[in-house]
This record gives sequence, C-alpha cells and structure tokens, in this order.
Amino acid sequence: MKYEALAIPDVILLTPKVFGDERGFFMETFRQSDFEQHCGQYTFVQDNHSLSAHGILRGLHYQLEKPQGKLVRVTRGEVFDVAVDLRQSSPTFGQWVGATLSAENKQMLWVPPGFAHGFYVTSDEAEFQYKCTDYYNPGDEYCIRWDDKDLAIDWGLTDGVVPKTSGKDAEGDFLKQAKVFSLL
Repeated sequence: MKYEALAIPDVILLTPKVFGDERGFFMETFRQSDFEQHCGQYTFVQDNHSLSAHGILRGLHYQLEKPQGKLVRVTRGEVFDVAVDLRQSSPTFGQWVGATLSAENKQMLWVPPGFAHGFYVTSDEAEFQYKCTDYYNPGDEYCIRWDDKDLAIDWGLTDGVVPKTSGKDAEGDFLKQAKVFSLL
C-alpha cells in the first residue's frame, strides 16, 4: 500500500498494490499495523456501504461529540471525495482537499476525526464503502453546506448542474456559523 499525504497532510490517499491477470485481481485493502504507522492509532468499529446515483452529493457531514475518522473507498463507479478541516486550532482550518475515488483506481482516502466529509457521484451509480472509528450517533450530526462560498469547493459538477442533495444537506450551515472542533 502506498500512503500519500495530500495538501492537508493529515488526509491521506491510499493506493493499494493490485495483482491481476486474465482471471481477475487481488489486493489487500487494509492492514492495521501499516495504517497505524502512516495514519495514526485508530481502531475501526463500524463499516458502512451506500449506493448513490449520478449527480448525488452527500455531505459535508461531521460529528462533534463522537467524531468519526473515515477510511473511504468506491467499489463500483466513481466519486469526487472531499474532506474539510474543521479543527479551529489547525493551520489548515477551513481548507479542503479532494480526490477522485473509483472502482477502477481502487484508491482510498483517510479522513481523520475533526473533518467534514462529502462526495459527489460522477458515474451513473457509485457504491461507496467506509470504515468508521466511532459508532454512528444520530443526535450528533452536523452538516456544512456543499456550496459554501468561503470554502469554494470545486466539485467538478457535470455540466454545472446543481447536484441532488438531501433536505438536511441543503439546509446545512455555512462554515462561518457552524460549530467546529476547538480541541482536536
């Protein structure tokens, strides 16, 4: 596995070694010891799997009381995946990084606790899978608007068409008004 720090160094792009031939392929998707060496001492307690159609945008989600670190990947289709630093004491507070994750490139993204996370589906459909460092806590959900002008995220929207979002995501907070992490 290759581990590459992005422009926000705590967000890591993972590229697995893929062994393939005419029969198919094999790859190791996770090894705890290597992950700890490159990303930190985290344990995963929950795995999630979602399916979304083209043009769906989910996020930017985060939790404050029980923040989740997420190791995300796409097993069918393609998404543009984004992490926004919400750690008020961080030199990269309010900045974002993004990566294209697909079934084809097999890359994964480590989004540590203290970040908002979202993705935009660029293929016909995308199956998105992620490991979480804490359990889902429905009373601890927050959302930053995907179109916050202060963040200025370049989502690579198809033909500039406004993405489909949930009602909750459409009514998210702007970063200036959002609750953020003061101690992470």
